[in-house]
Amino acid sequence: MTVPAPGLPARVRIHEVGARDGLQNEKTAVPTEVKAEFVHRLAAAGLTTIEATSFVHPKWVPQLADAEQLFPLLADVDAALPVLVPNERGLDRALALGATRIAVFGSATETFASRNLNRTVAESLAMFEPVVARARQGGAHVRGYLSMCFGDPWEGAVPVHQVVSVAKALLDLGCDELSLGDTIGVATPGHVQALLSALNEAGVPTDRIGVHFHDTYGQALSNTLAALQHGVTTVDASAGGLGGCPYAKSATGNLGTEDLVWMLDGLGIETGVDLAALTATSVWMAEQLGRPSPSRTVRALSHKE
Repeated sequence: MTVPAPGLPARVRIHEVGARDGLQNEKTAVPTEVKAEFVHRLAAAGLTTIEATSFVHPKWVPQLADAEQLFPLLADVDAALPVLVPNERGLDRALALGATRIAVFGSATETFASRNLNRTVAESLAMFEPVVARARQGGAHVRGYLSMCFGDPWEGAVPVHQVVSVAKALLDLGCDELSLGDTIGVATPGHVQALLSALNEAGVPTDRIGVHFHDTYGQALSNTLAALQHGVTTVDASAGGLGGCPYAKSATGNLGTEDLVWMLDGLGIETGVDLAALTATSVWMAEQLGRPSPSRTVRALSHKE
């Protein structure tokens, strides 16, 4: 039953991360052909932005070592296909294959920057500067991920002003949009709205912000609703709730795309996504992985059949 609520956007763009952020956390590598089929099925279900892979050194993320083999198999996919690049070498590899949407992955905290990027926050921003500049010069759209925006497993609570400072630095480099990551899932709605308000006060417009919540404490949907009430219209989600973070062991799965679509459909918010087709895709992917989907909506809808 669709019952709209006041003060919410009419449409939300879902930034699907299952094929990259989801599969990178698998213990074993998924065959390239299965990944390609996954992306094709996601696009057929109506998702218009599907993060395809990451051009990172295989030593660090072996699950995505097949980026060069995978990306050409997606040439006929009718969707935007962002790819993550860690540095200029990764950018070279992505641009050589015709990628037109690039993402860089920064940290709001020093400890995670050190563990994930082997650099300080300032050094990581310096590393991203030529990546963003060259991508923009080549006509590519650039997204800046910012992890640990609400809490860090080593440093604890992350001050809002600290997140705002790094967020502004990423945008100042030339990123077109910013994704705020609750990497270990500790955010709550008031914290979400406080950070969004602080970003606005610092001159960051809401239409350049996306949100990326993990469901570690069951707060991903409530945090998403808080962001929507603030005017955010880009929400990251992972089909079937796949994923976590290989560098933060306390991080559990991403917000499941089906769970998000169920809520948005109920609110009358357009996404363009066919929930039945998406659920079938996640059931299929769960079969490939040999385990049930963690998404509650996938489990509920598939059990009805």
